[in-house]
Amino acid sequence: MSSDLVIVYHRQPYEEVEENGKTVFREHQSPNGIVPTLKSFFRRAEKGSWIAWKQAEDTANPGFERIVEFDDKNGRYSVNRLPLTPEQVKSFYHVTSKEAFWPILHSFKEKYNYDPVDWPVFREVNWAFAEAAAAEAAEGAKVWIHDYNLWLVPGYLRQLRPDVVISFYHHTPFPSADMFNVLPWRKEIALSLLACDIVGFHIPRYAANFVSVVRSLADVDQTRRETVPEMMLSEGSALSDRSVPTAITFEGREILVATSPVGIDADYIESVASRPETAERVEELRKELGTSKMVLSVGRTDYTKGGRDQLLSYERLLEGSKDLRGQVRLMHVSVSANRNMSVYEDIQNEIEQIAGRINGRFGTFEWQPVALISRAIPFDDLVAYYKAADVAWITPMADGMNLVAKEFVACRDDNDGVLVLSEFAGASVQLSSAILTNPFSNRSMDTAIRQALDMEPEERRQRMELLRDNVKTYDIRQWADDQDLLLKKATAIRKAALTSA
Repeated sequence: MSSDLVIVYHRQPYEEVEENGKTVFREHQSPNGIVPTLKSFFRRAEKGSWIAWKQAEDTANPGFERIVEFDDKNGRYSVNRLPLTPEQVKSFYHVTSKEAFWPILHSFKEKYNYDPVDWPVFREVNWAFAEAAAAEAAEGAKVWIHDYNLWLVPGYLRQLRPDVVISFYHHTPFPSADMFNVLPWRKEIALSLLACDIVGFHIPRYAANFVSVVRSLADVDQTRRETVPEMMLSEGSALSDRSVPTAITFEGREILVATSPVGIDADYIESVASRPETAERVEELRKELGTSKMVLSVGRTDYTKGGRDQLLSYERLLEGSKDLRGQVRLMHVSVSANRNMSVYEDIQNEIEQIAGRINGRFGTFEWQPVALISRAIPFDDLVAYYKAADVAWITPMADGMNLVAKEFVACRDDNDGVLVLSEFAGASVQLSSAILTNPFSNRSMDTAIRQALDMEPEERRQRMELLRDNVKTYDIRQWADDQDLLLKKATAIRKAALTSA
């Protein structure tokens, strides 16, 4: 049976494990990963399909079922696993996506590496995704494609299936034209995205950048622009815009340009935060800290996350503020983004060296200034850390959204705690009541963390109440509802166009 909704995403929608010699499919453990929300869309469809990849030594004989059928709380859907060889995975994902696209998306031109890219392999993999989606889609189906490593899928799919509605959502930043156009494949990518009916982004700035890119490469007209809602405006954010393009036309077709920030499951996080066992763990942490204040930093080991610069700021803070020595502790969680790439290994080594130097310079038998954790912390434990922390210090150099900041806010049902947030994180346009800081400025970083540590209780409460209101309003359910409305609107536009033709 063909599917009326096809989701195309590089990750599989479950965790595949071996138990007693049998393959078992489990739900992903993270409550805020995008996967559970995407799967929930199958409840709104008569039949759904999910296209992902799975590594195989021999694609002709992969050693696993290509298509697995599910009928669970999310409805009836199939998962089509495209077999990719280790060589294809390395070329398509680790090299082209991470060494060429990732630095440009985050405006790190100096990290861009064009030389090892095998563009024909990237095309080949994207074509395989498009073919699989075309085979699964019913007449007039909705096909929803996710993220930059599948940039060419819309163009290929439009060739194969001109009848379907195509939506593409970017989970990363989208850079300005002068940055994006560093890519030698810029026009091919832009024309593929222009084959969509919807192109979606977290915040208005990324949508505006996308429109500037496609207008630099093709004859595109901007047809509608709207005022940005008050809750998406932040005077302190470098990413804030007051109006946003919402539609463009290309070759006689209207393309919706959508802005909708991904949120978190705030209700679920609050339920974890209110558990008795969470309260017990928080009390244990506070006893361990004594009179010291805890600053919590959580992120991946990636040059975009600013871990190195944050640690250097902390070192300067201890250098210049003797009164804080022994009175503050930084818990720095930096989980390796990809152990197969040397660029991330180098960053991890530098973070470990700086943390070691800080502890060596300022630590005593009774007090360790930095606790560096390089492994993923189970979410239930992380919630306890969020609740015990005096300050959450989230300062990426660039970030599409940043759900860690939102998780921290959702946990603080005590209306306490201070969020220090980079103005270059997408979340900064929503979370204007945080202390917004510029991670490229030593003075801004140093002032922000000191301000957070010295903030009076009444100001902490006022700021946190405003933050919590925004996080609850723009939660993951709101994002899902926005996407559903967009898909319905695009379907109506396509039907009207076909009728008039």
